Amino acid sequence: MKTSKIIILILAFVSSISFTSCVEEGNFEVPTSLGTEENEALNKLLTEATNGSFSEISIANLKGLLVNGQVTQITSDIYVKGYVTSSDQTGNFFKEFFIQDAPTNATAAIKVVTEFVDSYNKFNIGREVYIRLKGLYIGEVRTGDGVTAIGGGEFSAGRLGTLSVKQTGANVLRATNSEEIEPIVVKFSEINNSHVGLFVKVENAQFPSSIVGKTYVDAADQFDTQRLLESCDGFGYTNFILETSSFAEFRFSVLPAGGGSVSGVVSKTFNGSSLVLALNKPSDVIMEQARCSPLNIADFNLIFDEGFNDVTTNWTAHNITGAETWGITTYGNPGNAAKMSGFSGTAKVNEDWLVSKAINISTASNAFLIFETVKRFAGNNIELFYSKNYTSGSPVTNGTWVKLNPVLDTNVNSWNSWASSGAIDLTPAVGGNVFIAFKYTSDTANAATFQIDNLKVLTK
Repeated sequence: MKTSKIIILILAFVSSISFTSCVEEGNFEVPTSLGTEENEALNKLLTEATNGSFSEISIANLKGLLVNGQVTQITSDIYVKGYVTSSDQTGNFFKEFFIQDAPTNATAAIKVVTEFVDSYNKFNIGREVYIRLKGLYIGEVRTGDGVTAIGGGEFSAGRLGTLSVKQTGANVLRATNSEEIEPIVVKFSEINNSHVGLFVKVENAQFPSSIVGKTYVDAADQFDTQRLLESCDGFGYTNFILETSSFAEFRFSVLPAGGGSVSGVVSKTFNGSSLVLALNKPSDVIMEQARCSPLNIADFNLIFDEGFNDVTTNWTAHNITGAETWGITTYGNPGNAAKMSGFSGTAKVNEDWLVSKAINISTASNAFLIFETVKRFAGNNIELFYSKNYTSGSPVTNGTWVKLNPVLDTNVNSWNSWASSGAIDLTPAVGGNVFIAFKYTSDTANAATFQIDNLKVLTK
């Protein structure tokens, strides 16, 4: 009896040494091969897809199944494929990961919430993943946060519950390959709800000098700390929030003092009120260059200054569809402003363009456009274009139009939330005349009101 106990103790001690030598501080190497059961489950799904009993749905279309405020069970024989963009290896993500629809040039992403922890050991960044959706659910983890997720049930009324470990193993199937995730290069001003879950990169970024030397997480914060990022964008800075969990391994690392780039996953704050950027690892912040400075507006010539006293002197309104047209309001910022609404008693179907006169930038080496907008009520955003070869008549049939990406007002509950467009680069259009155009659209469901003011073109 005594000898048996000693042998058992020795075996237990040897086993503990063996396990400790293989696993250090919970860090596992990414598996290079799949287990037999995983292979069988994925091969079965792919066979079902080949014979037509299961079909693939894109991430974008899957997100379209979300009913706001509801948790919806998926009953169709469908699956979704994606590539992992987030990692819980450093503790900045917890019981969740995002997948996007392609390793490069991705356009949509979705969250997967699971009780499976240390998921990076299995679902590493870039891993191709297939999710068997039948019987699973889509919804929001926090009702109204605007982040569509795949889960295992309804946690409470309108709130999505996580996939159990068993559900994760049975339904979230990884392929053998891991791809290099190429970040989408964007400006802070361009990030919107469609980027949630995507891996992005912002260049010319830095932390404001007022917080340089602080750590990613404030020691007094219990859950998360938000640090402001800034990027030089034309004549000023655009800002964005970097949010870091108080459980992240790098929480007390010092914010860099230089400038450079930051790469991370677009997410949202706990209540969904704001977009934020979340790091997978601190090495994705590369700020070893000199800090950037905005352009000096004093170095430029103001060649077109529009306060919108009317929309006939410098502009032509083109009514393509619907009875409503561009006009003038006295409630500008200040004074008059251009205004368009597709609402007249009810929301109407409209397409209306507001096209500028020819603006001569033939002798310029650089050119920028700036303006302000305010938006009221739900509806499509206005679109901004320029053309070098427009002559006259309908912009739908005349001219080649290049779409631009301005910052637009998003506070639909206020008439006073004027938003600056940021400096829109017109340099590709230099060498001749350029035409600026705003395109407004509405439908019978939604018809926003847009106002435009203080439009300027600057050159040097």
